[in-house]
Amino acid sequence: MKLRRARPCKRGRIEIIPMIDVMFFLLVTFMLASLTLQPINAVQIELPRGTAAPIQKRLPVTLSVTPDSHLFLDKTPVTLDSLVPTLKPLLNPADPTVIIAADDASPHGIMVQAMIRARQAGARHFLIAVQHGR
Repeated sequence: MKLRRARPCKRGRIEIIPMIDVMFFLLVTFMLASLTLQPINAVQIELPRGTAAPIQKRLPVTLSVTPDSHLFLDKTPVTLDSLVPTLKPLLNPADPTVIIAADDASPHGIMVQAMIRARQAGARHFLIAVQHGR
């Protein structure tokens, strides 16, 4: 014998409106809190004037490979043999990064050899330059 339930089972609902209200409240709270952030112990002072050479930020060196396997370090033509001594003084000791800009039609073997020589010169990070889209 099958017994029927006295009242039908109601399915629960997830109300999203209160959740949106809470998230909006949190967003506004954090936005207002971030606008009021000020140094607490700040005192108005007059800094002394001085002259010094401006600090120049060293950009990463760009190693370009042309379709006919010619190498360039920042528009300076180099060969695989002269790559290490030419690249070593150009590298930034704090961030030894080299940007590889190889032509689409250049042989990948010459690019790999140039990267190995750049690693011997002290490069630790390589960035591959690409063109966006196509």
